[in-house]
Amino acid sequence: MAIQPIDLQALFTQLDKVGKNQAVLREGQQIQDALHQVQTQRKLEENVQSVNEAQEMGEEAETINDENGRGSPANQGGAKAKPEDTAAQTEEEEPELIRDPALGRNLDISG
Repeated sequence: MAIQPIDLQALFTQLDKVGKNQAVLREGQQIQDALHQVQTQRKLEENVQSVNEAQEMGEEAETINDENGRGSPANQGGAKAKPEDTAAQTEEEEPELIRDPALGRNLDISG
C-alpha cells in the first residue's frame, strides 16, 4: 500500500503537533523525576530529625557491669546465671530510694 501525495500533505500538517506532544511528554517525565527527588529528600530529612524507637538487642545488651567491672557470666563466656542467683543479686543490690512527695509539684516564681 503506497502513500499518496494527499496523505503526505495531511501528515506534514500534523508534524508540529506530534513534536509538541513529544516535548510535553519529555518535560512531564523530567518534572515527575524532580518531584520524586524532592519527596525522597523530604522523607530523608524527616527520618533524620525524628526520634526512633530502640531496637531490641536481646539479653546480651541488657547486661550491666557492677562496680568491680564484672559483667554477668554470660558475657564472660561462662554458663548463664541461674534465675535464683539473679533474683538474689537484685534484692541485695537494690539501692534505697527516698522521694519527696512535693518534688516537681511546686513552682517558685519569686525570682
